[in-house]
Amino acid sequence: MSPAPLLEVRDLRVEFPTRRGTLVAVDGVSFAIEPGEVLGVVGESGAGKSLTGMAVIGLLEPPGRIGAGEILLEGRRIDRLPAEEMRRLRGRRIGAIFQDPLTSLNPLYTVGDQLVETIRTHLELDRGQARRRALQLLDEVGIPAPGARIDHYPHQFSGGMRQRVVIALAVAAGPRLIIADEPTTALDVSIQAQIIALLKMLAREHGTAVMLITHDMGVIAETAHRVAVMYAGRIAEIGPVREVLQAPRHPYTVGLMGSIPRLGAGAGKRHARLVQIEGAMPRLNAIPPGCAFHPRCPRRFERCGAERPELLPAGAARASCWLYG
Repeated sequence: MSPAPLLEVRDLRVEFPTRRGTLVAVDGVSFAIEPGEVLGVVGESGAGKSLTGMAVIGLLEPPGRIGAGEILLEGRRIDRLPAEEMRRLRGRRIGAIFQDPLTSLNPLYTVGDQLVETIRTHLELDRGQARRRALQLLDEVGIPAPGARIDHYPHQFSGGMRQRVVIALAVAAGPRLIIADEPTTALDVSIQAQIIALLKMLAREHGTAVMLITHDMGVIAETAHRVAVMYAGRIAEIGPVREVLQAPRHPYTVGLMGSIPRLGAGAGKRHARLVQIEGAMPRLNAIPPGCAFHPRCPRRFERCGAERPELLPAGAARASCWLYG
């Protein structure tokens, strides 16, 4: 029997009221993440990946708001918590890692001061105990000579080292869930691999659930257990990472996989051309009826433009596509 989900998102809707009406940026998204599992969330820019993550941690920028749905952490509903209670939950039960470590670090304080403050905010430790915990965290995330580096300022670290400090901050209070939004995008490939290994270690050894938001299929393939492919604010396909990457079911996922260059794919052969998905993702004020992908879909038929498909069983995955209805 599989463990109870650590995070459950049910029919999440994120909307932005405007003078011309309400724009729906995330529309009916549902998924769950188990303890120790890494769920990759992938899609083009504007697909709604980051907004879904921000909704989970209660950091939607106004006028953005949760219009409908439920978010449950360890069985407890968190989408309606008062702001102060949500602030306490962030850091203690939910950690966040963002793309640019400089947005998460205060340049005026040493990394040690920032770690100690975070630890003491969420855990009942005195200053000496918190500093020992901070040293242990810096060592755990691979900062060399943590005893010397703990009193350095963010600008004295490289980009990859700053991201490690951010990960140390995110896990300082032992959260059960980590939302990692493009955590490797600004880093070179060798540092990316180290950050990926760190996230996998957290999931494996601490039972932390990780929601990994990225547009990089290589990072997903290397890190995630399952993957959710988003398109126009909806989940197009969700399933085991190997299944979705190697035998995609939704025509959008098929196009996405076909657009990735493959090493050794017969240079010079005619069939080695990359697939191109015609058209572009619709703007929020022009999402078509039925399946949002149908105007671009090579396999569309009449029902696709009239009815919106739910996630339907498709092999080991589920796809929001009438081909499986």
